[in-house]
Amino acid sequence: MKKYLVIGSLAFLFACSKPSGYQIEVNLDGASGKVYLQQREEGVFVSKDSAEIKEGKAMLQGQVAVPEMYYLTIPESGQRMMLFVENAKFSINGKIDSIQSVKIVGSPVNDEYQAFKAELDAEQARGMALYRDYQAAMQTGDTARGSALMEQVRAIFDGQDMKMEEFVKSHPASYVVPFYLGQIQYSKEADELEALLNALDPKLNEVASVKKMKERVEKMKRVAVGQIAPDFTQNDPDGNPVKLSDVYAKNEYTLIDFWASWCGPCRVENPNVVAVFNDYKAKGFGVFGVSLDQDHAKWVKAIEDDKLAWPHVSDLKYWGSEAADLYAVNSIPSNFLVDRQGKIVARNLREQALRDKVAELLP
Repeated sequence: MKKYLVIGSLAFLFACSKPSGYQIEVNLDGASGKVYLQQREEGVFVSKDSAEIKEGKAMLQGQVAVPEMYYLTIPESGQRMMLFVENAKFSINGKIDSIQSVKIVGSPVNDEYQAFKAELDAEQARGMALYRDYQAAMQTGDTARGSALMEQVRAIFDGQDMKMEEFVKSHPASYVVPFYLGQIQYSKEADELEALLNALDPKLNEVASVKKMKERVEKMKRVAVGQIAPDFTQNDPDGNPVKLSDVYAKNEYTLIDFWASWCGPCRVENPNVVAVFNDYKAKGFGVFGVSLDQDHAKWVKAIEDDKLAWPHVSDLKYWGSEAADLYAVNSIPSNFLVDRQGKIVARNLREQALRDKVAELLP
């Protein structure tokens, strides 16, 4: 009798043990071809698993180290959706022509993600409805109502970041947190992002995106105000190498300006930089343009069109720019103001803030 009790107990423990891998049952009406599980790495979708689809059904099986965000991609239908993959048995149910509305059943991590996402989506919808009202008001000439509506729109969309930050702070052990922290990381200074990362449960240190954010914090520290700007050399439009330190050594203050011809906000900001440059170049203000372009001709044309009369360099690697990586630049326009010794005295100065700072330093 004792023998059978032991065997029964072992069977119970085995049946209730944590799954060793994931088993995802895909049920998508109208789907055909192959389904892929992918992750986005350095801007490229990389396939981690795949399966044949038969009559809208497929089974994906494997193992992940920790629950993380993946993409379910069906190339034949041109459809892709985001989901968390964890070591559990769960299903994806719906139709291929409405893949963003599918139901995921049996995954606690996806349940948590979808619940918070629903809150954000509701606020997003409210913000877009108000924005349409704003457009209608402006078209009819009701600028007072339009201005009031735009204030509400801004408050809603600014509130999205605050909601995500609150979620991060209140769910330190959630595997959903790295995804949302990744959404707001670029608005944080190094110390702010580091504080949020340090408050997370240690188990999240195994998540790839958390590791990358920690690496980014270290890069950001190296280009914080008070640090010496990391030196680098890239080619100018004529193919001649130009060293950053050779440029800032000639000026009292130099703006290291990361931009690109294809970047709308950069082109909008360029006239402001030109105006400040023209007004203060005689006092020792200079600019060093670092482009994230890929097309040499478009880069050169933008320099000419925008009348950017200062030194320019680029390795023409787009977001693979080595200088941008060195300076932890993940959005443009982005800039760093340095003195004659290369010490960073300010960063991301735009519009009136740029003029005010230069006027303060070069009265």
